[in-house]
Amino acid sequence: MIKRNRSRWRGFLRRGVLPAGLVSILSACALIHHDSRPYAPIAPDEIRLANDIHLAREGWPSARWWTGYGDAQLDALIDRALANAPTMVIARTRVAQAKSDVELVKAGSNLQVVALGMIDREHVSSNGFLGPFAANDPALGLSGPWYTEGIVGLGASLNVDIWGKQRAQVAASLGVQNARLAEASAVELEISTDVAQLYYGIQTTYQLIDLLEQSRQVAAFAVDAHEARVARGLESRTFAEISRAQQLAAQRQIVNARGQVKQFRESLRALIGAGADNLPDIEPVPLPASRAALPSTLSYELLARRPDLQAMRWYVQSSFDRIDAAKAAFYPSFDIRAFFGVDALHLGDLFTRRSQQINFIPGLTLPIFDGGRLNANLSGARTASNALIEQYDQAVLDAVRDVAKSGSRLEDLDAEVALQTRKVQAVVFARDSAEAHYRRGLASQLTAMEAREPVIAEQVALLDLDGQRISQEIALVKALGGGYRAGPPVELKPR
Repeated sequence: MIKRNRSRWRGFLRRGVLPAGLVSILSACALIHHDSRPYAPIAPDEIRLANDIHLAREGWPSARWWTGYGDAQLDALIDRALANAPTMVIARTRVAQAKSDVELVKAGSNLQVVALGMIDREHVSSNGFLGPFAANDPALGLSGPWYTEGIVGLGASLNVDIWGKQRAQVAASLGVQNARLAEASAVELEISTDVAQLYYGIQTTYQLIDLLEQSRQVAAFAVDAHEARVARGLESRTFAEISRAQQLAAQRQIVNARGQVKQFRESLRALIGAGADNLPDIEPVPLPASRAALPSTLSYELLARRPDLQAMRWYVQSSFDRIDAAKAAFYPSFDIRAFFGVDALHLGDLFTRRSQQINFIPGLTLPIFDGGRLNANLSGARTASNALIEQYDQAVLDAVRDVAKSGSRLEDLDAEVALQTRKVQAVVFARDSAEAHYRRGLASQLTAMEAREPVIAEQVALLDLDGQRISQEIALVKALGGGYRAGPPVELKPR
């Protein structure tokens, strides 16, 4: 009988019946009915600045760019923020979560081995499939209707990833992990630039308070001088009251500036995660000289320098891998299951040689009719990928815009600072002339003191420009990615 069956199978093979059957089975798998065309990532020649934007210096920000200002207070604040800021802790947690997800997906594609142990106390039905075992006939080895079955052994399973579905899923998870790492770097850049902005906001306000104090002192002297003249009947109270109004205006500005310092400090405290009494005093220091620079070209270098763009690129790459996994789901899947152990209807026979059991079960799953589930899954993966590509393209254009705006504004500020500096020099000359006339007895002390007021006003305007310049420098550092430098660029090839 066995030989006859073997001859029959050989006949089927010779006549091509079995191969034709396999082909028909495979052709019965679910088909990809439609797959939309992938969107294209932005072209490299669009990642550039206009030809009329230039700065005196060229180059990219360095790692730990803030140390270039040579300010130990700023260095300590940023280092503390990068270590303890709540947003930084959240970003690191997201990276750890992504790493766990990668390990989970990888584990699903590896060999799975489990230890099995089971005891089943069962009453066998006389009218069921195992009806003969319900009898109690020791001569036939039957002791029904109650049995205590025991199973002990090892079970194993392995999914054979022929079409790369599991490999694509692992690659997609790795893409998300890499994106989270880049996002953590983006958070570091955000925190460092925000701390620097707040710090120099405080330093600029400190200098403004000093200038306002000088203005208040000039106004106070003028009030005393005019009051003395009024007391002697040399003039009316009009000039005294005008000077008093100027003094009060200066005092109001001082109060407002000190309130701004408090607001800056509270924002800084929240940013670095400091307690109510855990933020060191910030001592006044001179504002640093300009050190802004623009690279000669952007192109792919900007993509590697901006951590947020790198994160977007990795998310797009991960979406491509999800598309591959969705396509692979249309093909047959293979798995192998095995069991080795002992199985007996009587616990007394469980660990005997005759109770040994070995199962080896190769399996094949063919998706034939799925109600459109696989096509819907592929369509969803493709649509999500196209949306990410559009977001990525827009993010690249926004990054170029940020660099262009900061660079252009810095150009304007450099020109404005140069003009304002010359204006300060002019009014300083007038002040020095008035003071020289006073020392020679050619003018009153009040005239010499009042000549300081235009100088202070122009110095306040110059200080405002210097504060804007530092703010724009930090914004340019952020737009250029800080000191971030990614590894080899991610190749975005839509699939």
